[in-house]
Amino acid sequence: MGSRKFDSRKRWIRHRRVRKNVRGVADRPRLAVFRSSNHIYAQVIDDDQGHTLASAGSLELKLDDAKTEVAKAVGEALAKKALAAGVTKVVFDRGGYKYHGRVKALAEAAREEGLSF
Repeated sequence: MGSRKFDSRKRWIRHRRVRKNVRGVADRPRLAVFRSSNHIYAQVIDDDQGHTLASAGSLELKLDDAKTEVAKAVGEALAKKALAAGVTKVVFDRGGYKYHGRVKALAEAAREEGLSF
């Protein structure tokens, strides 16, 4: 088992490697995910302008469900905000995390609400 410092460093390396190729533009912004041990956050970002178009996080929702259920709620809330801002297509940036568990739940909930990626 690796140390937390080593695991965090490896995630950062994966994130930087993916970010070299994943770029959000005006017609297809980037959906970026960050997860901590207790919370999960997501943003829709236009990298050309450097603006966040929509964001949602588990802190603002204040839910006491399981972490995966909270991630689903964050995905739904983010998709609703993005659609209200006129965004329908995004590029998914998983932030160096595996596409599994909370990250997968957030992505699938956003897809079900109408975002396409």
